[in-house]
Order: sequence, then structure tokens, then C-alpha cells
Amino acid sequence: MTPQITMVECPRDAMQGWKHFIPTAEKVKYLNALLKVGFDVLDFGSFVSAKAIPQLADTKDVIPQLDLSNTSSKLLSIIANTRGAEEAVQYDEISYLGFPFSISETFQMRNTNKTIAQSLVQVEEIQNLCAQRGKELVIYISMGFGNPYGDEYSAAVAIDWVGKIAQLGVKTIAMSDTVGVAKPETIGYIFSHLIPEFKNISIGAHFHSTVDTWEEKMKAAYDNGCVRFDSAMKGIGGCPMAEDELVGNLATENILGWCDNNNIKLNLNREAFDEAMFMASGIFI
Repeated sequence: MTPQITMVECPRDAMQGWKHFIPTAEKVKYLNALLKVGFDVLDFGSFVSAKAIPQLADTKDVIPQLDLSNTSSKLLSIIANTRGAEEAVQYDEISYLGFPFSISETFQMRNTNKTIAQSLVQVEEIQNLCAQRGKELVIYISMGFGNPYGDEYSAAVAIDWVGKIAQLGVKTIAMSDTVGVAKPETIGYIFSHLIPEFKNISIGAHFHSTVDTWEEKMKAAYDNGCVRFDSAMKGIGGCPMAEDELVGNLATENILGWCDNNNIKLNLNREAFDEAMFMASGIFI
């Protein structure tokens, strides 16, 4: 039986590096359109420094305007420290808190202004906070397939970090190709080792990719047991803290086409999807 894919739509990732500010009302309209599609998870906003990510400074204003009355999608918010987590857990609407844990020392300092060791302490604090407040922590193993800074990297190191994070009780971990450097052989190696070893943990993929490499990355992950994928409509996105040029996300429409071609069922409202795609074309111009 073909495994069903968990779809995580990431408008937050698409919006965070967009150069002009998207008005709050426009964000709300777009997010409500995405909620009608039926994605498993909607990565919708963040509780991080407004100075660092000004595009998402209005997340607190967006939340009460979201229509969650007729959707199966669960909301995920990105946080970068314990303070942000303390703020995010106050909202009943949010089910998941996502924390970027980089195994590149350089990027962890750039992204959260903390060392890897300091960030691991924060992961434990945030995990405890989530357990107390009925939330689930999602850890993104950032630079999980390599980094552009010359920091030490190997697939074995990435796998070892997953084990350390799992020991803290985290149940969802996304291997993240932050700057689009992952090769199919590395992807295959990592997932073929992680999926069998961590049977009680959802191991996902958050790939940033150019238009000519997305399919080989997705196939390498899926063929080796990964069934949780992050994506963004039109392939927009990337981390503004990583490099000057953003590398886009996997395009959601490409994943849908790939699943259709491979007879993988997706429980999505295709009419609502088309409407959201049309709306995205008007926002990201």
C-alpha cells in the first residue's frame, strides 16, 4: 500500500523574506484560503524579533482573524528562543511550535544569536514548556545536508544530532536543506538510516531547492521512507538569515503533480487549492 504523505504548507517561509510588507488583511485572506485546502499543517507565522523578520511582526494580529471553524489543518508557528515559545504557547489556536536547530555553528549564531550548545539547552526548555501547555515541538535540523560556511559536516553528524534531539522527547524532526545543497545520495543515506532507527518519531523533509533539483530531492527522500514534506505555493521562500540570495522552497503544486503521477493519494480540496494558487499569484509579485 502506498504511504500517504503529510503535507506541511509554509506560507510563513514564503513571506518572511519578501521585500515589501504584505498587509495584515492580505495575509489573513491568503491564510484563510490555505486553511480551506486541507493541508495537514499550516506553518503560518512566527514569534521572533520584529527587527529580524519585520514581515511577520503582525502574527499576533493575524491569529484572531483566522477561520479555524471548518478546517482539518493544524497551525504551526516558528519560534527562535524560549521567550518566543512562552508567547506562542498562550494561543490555543497553535498546535505546533517549530524551532530551527542548526548543526552549523556559524548559521546557528546568525539565525538565533546562540551557539549550538546554548540552543540545545533552549530546545529542552521549549520541549518542557510544550509538554506543560499541550503543544508539540517540531525541530528543524537546519543545515542538515551541508552548509556554505565551511563548518564541519557529515551525514553521520546529522544523524547523531537527531538522536540527541530525540532523547529530549521531541516527536517531530524535519531534516532541513536550508540553502539547497542536498544531493540525492546524501538524502537517501540520511533517511534510510533515520526512518528505521526512530520508528516513534515523525522524520520529515524541509527542502529548499532550485527548480531543476526539486524532484530528485523529493524522490530520494520518499524512496527512503520519508512521508512528511514541507512546501510552499509557487516555490517561494528561503531563509533570509542564511545567504543574500534566497533559495526557494519545494513548490506545493509540483508535489501535487508528483503524487498524482505516482498514484499517491492526497486528501486536499483541489478547487480550494486552485483558488489559493490564484491568490498567491497576486500576493507574491
